[in-house]
Amino acid sequence: MSITELVIRRPDDMHLHLRDGAMMRLVTPESARDFARAIIMPNLVPPVATVAMASAYRSRILAAAGDNTAFEPLMTLYLTESMTAEEVRHGHETGLIRALKLYPAGATTNSASGVRDIERVMGVLETMAELGMPLLVHGEVTDPAIDIFDREAVFIDRVLDPLRRRLPGLGIVMEHVTTRNGTDYVRSVETGLAATLTVHHLILNRNALLVGGIRPHFYCLPVLKREEHRLALRDAATSGDPRFFLGTDSAPHAVHAKENNCGCAGVFTATNALSWLAHVFEEENALERLEAFVSINGAEFYGLPASGHHTRLLRLDQPVSHPPELGSGDVRVRLFDPGFPCHWHVGNPD
Repeated sequence: MSITELVIRRPDDMHLHLRDGAMMRLVTPESARDFARAIIMPNLVPPVATVAMASAYRSRILAAAGDNTAFEPLMTLYLTESMTAEEVRHGHETGLIRALKLYPAGATTNSASGVRDIERVMGVLETMAELGMPLLVHGEVTDPAIDIFDREAVFIDRVLDPLRRRLPGLGIVMEHVTTRNGTDYVRSVETGLAATLTVHHLILNRNALLVGGIRPHFYCLPVLKREEHRLALRDAATSGDPRFFLGTDSAPHAVHAKENNCGCAGVFTATNALSWLAHVFEEENALERLEAFVSINGAEFYGLPASGHHTRLLRLDQPVSHPPELGSGDVRVRLFDPGFPCHWHVGNPD
């Protein structure tokens, strides 16, 4: 008998962009409605690189969440070459900072302040290993000689594997893994390494971005890859392996910033992420493993209890329906839409 209803512990989003200002006020309720907690990305302008900045940003997020008072933003700091070990210790002692984010300089949106030479942050990384604070990595090299479709695999060889061997006690999350190389590498390590997987990389391959015309609302970094890699991601997500968990990388950009001759990288999935994940897990005959992927594995990695609240997913004959966009004027964002129907509806039973 096919499954038409699931009740799972309220999910966590372990990689989320909320931006700031008007865009933050628009999109934050979309995540706060469906998720218990979220690891908040710090790539604002200027970057969230101090405990004081993170505290102020958290207050703005909570204000934007509105009536969703149970939503908990989990804050991170943007790792810069000028960051001090003292600031990291301060963040750890306050309990506010859950992790630091490593952006290779120039790798993605608002990464100009990122790391160019990892030797310059080694003291901070050693302190993190001592404190048990995870490092979240955007796993791509920025060497212009490396093809954009190969940058994740090269990052593993050039940066990640040497770092792990040098600091085996440092917990690391490979964010938004997009290749078989990435999933195979995570599976090769017993402890201390995990990976987040996004909704859009589980559903789309690079044909969706490029065939029949360029679709700017499917453009993201890391960029969509070949079908063989998408299938490897789906296998990892639905395997039940606790080293893989949800990080939507939902990344809103205004429509006019996406639809131009140098469009921004990012896919906005916050509104319908859970519906599409249920669709994926149903296709893979793995609905019984959805709760682990979205509600348990990530919490365990971060040393958090699973949520005490629950979410109900119902499969109905009528497809899920959302407006194509949220917002108005210059603050409009396009919702993720792969172009076919999804029948999983989300509700909260408690």
